[in-house]
Amino acid sequence: MKKILIANSKGGAGKTTLATNLASYLAASGHRVLLQDLDRQQSSAQWLSRRPADLPLIHSYNAHTKEKSNDATWVVTDTAAGLRDEKLADAVKQADCVIVPIQPSAFDMGASSDFLDRLAEEKAVRKNKTFVALVGMRVNSRTHAAATLADFMEDTGFPVLTYLRNAQVYATAAELGIGLFDMRPSLVAQDMEQWAPLLNWIKEANAQ
Repeated sequence: MKKILIANSKGGAGKTTLATNLASYLAASGHRVLLQDLDRQQSSAQWLSRRPADLPLIHSYNAHTKEKSNDATWVVTDTAAGLRDEKLADAVKQADCVIVPIQPSAFDMGASSDFLDRLAEEKAVRKNKTFVALVGMRVNSRTHAAATLADFMEDTGFPVLTYLRNAQVYATAAELGIGLFDMRPSLVAQDMEQWAPLLNWIKEANAQ
């Protein structure tokens, strides 16, 4: 069983967007997927409740239903804001890889900087037992904010995988309970190009 942790102590960073779309990609690829929602808002669980029955199955786990698939080959965990200290250490220790979403704003970068410092100190990360990488979220590549985010992410020392654009297609997918990988390819061609480095990194990180 491979475990992906989506984490950032900053609320609204894009954790649920990454978690739900990763789960849909893995399910569409034929894997048995468990989507864990550890956030009090239960956004991933709500997304899953809207998921059409004819799409590839994604199992769920949350603090309320306790539903769980014991035969899952991949677990994607959507974490709560404010994850730190012992809870952070436990979550990182159990994960094969951690993906940190960061948006191009001073507030997000400030909060993410402190979180990344704590993450770098975790034993599992220092010993390369858990791999960490960053993803820019809701990025307009032509803006000054995007350039500032790129400089910030490069300076962290963690791999920077990709920058995902701020597109209506993500809101549409969330509303319908689907992922980009459930949609017609012609509608999401640009987004698939942006997701490719992230998906390749997950394959490589979990092959080690």
